[in-house]
Amino acid sequence: MRVYVPLTLPGLAAAHQAGELGPGPLTAYAVTPGLREWYVSDDIEELEYAALSRAAAASLRLLAGAVGAPRRRVVVAVDVPDRDAVADPGQPLDASALGEVRIAGAVPLTLAAAVHADADDAVEDVSAAVDALGAADHGDDDAQFVVDGAEDHELLWFGVQEIPALVG
Repeated sequence: MRVYVPLTLPGLAAAHQAGELGPGPLTAYAVTPGLREWYVSDDIEELEYAALSRAAAASLRLLAGAVGAPRRRVVVAVDVPDRDAVADPGQPLDASALGEVRIAGAVPLTLAAAVHADADDAVEDVSAAVDALGAADHGDDDAQFVVDGAEDHELLWFGVQEIPALVG
């Protein structure tokens, strides 16, 4: 199963140095039954893009807690055995948790298929979105507009071999 693990650039650097994403448990995003139901599509590419977008939103939240981290969202696409990515069964269909899965342990970076990250031109909008998250969470429509502005930037695709250049 392809899962998307949200990170920050310092988190990616730590994973690269350790050779693994972890320690577990890890929160990731994948094409789950709940995401399929919500997205109402059978197109696997669209569904995977939706899971990637969920992970990018989670990366934005990680940035809010990472003072001094470069304001670029980072998501690592990893292929894990289906049994390792567990959706929380019994949870009500909550829009904020759609596509969310848990991975119990660390994941070797050798299982990574790609890294997705913001380009440098997204930094200003991502920074503004990080600053606006709290107000958006409390229902401020203007702040939500700013947060949504980060989503206007497509994450770029990087091969795993490009990680040293990304974090360097």
